[in-house]
Amino acid sequence: MKQTLKKMSWLVCPALPLVAAANPVQDSYRAAAKQENPAFQDFSATAGRRLYTTRVGELACASCHTDSPMQEGKHLKTNKVILPMAPAANPKRLTDAANVEKWFKRNCSDVLKRACTAQEKGDFMAYLLSK
Repeated sequence: MKQTLKKMSWLVCPALPLVAAANPVQDSYRAAAKQENPAFQDFSATAGRRLYTTRVGELACASCHTDSPMQEGKHLKTNKVILPMAPAANPKRLTDAANVEKWFKRNCSDVLKRACTAQEKGDFMAYLLSK
């Protein structure tokens, strides 16, 4: 029995990161990104990091959320504490689709001065989920 379980573990263990990385909210952006761009392949944590640090004028996401999405941030105007962005540090993050979309709408407009594309939203989430 032990040997059978041991042999099976090599089949199951490599799949664990894929299961852990699955995110229904990000999956909805994946479908939208495919509609926006038929050549869409997948999201990029590297592109998400670039978006996180992109500065338009005086603001970047990192302005309030710090250089590390694993840390608490602070709103620049109100000084209100902002819980970590990365789900690894804040398990409730990126779990409610309506809440995620609300903050993308607000923050993309405030920081980038435009709406984010589905590709950008998915890339951003890929970056946060990679932490």
